[in-house]
Amino acid sequence: MQGTYLTTEELSARIKYDARTIRERLKDSVLLEGIHYIRPFGGRKILFVWEAVERDIGKSSMANSLTIPMANGSVCHG
Repeated sequence: MQGTYLTTEELSARIKYDARTIRERLKDSVLLEGIHYIRPFGGRKILFVWEAVERDIGKSSMANSLTIPMANGSVCHG
């Protein structure tokens, strides 16, 4: 796995969320081990994979929005 590894504090600065929020609420509910973060050498330390977080950061909000697909490939936000 290649990527840019970030500590919780570094990720916090990039996505403008408090580090405590990332640790308590986002980890294991939105951010998934093995995809968005790893535990190097089986330890307690967590490193986040920036490319995976960046790729998936808006997916949850897009999945919850009401959109209607249009014939031309665009969507209507209703």
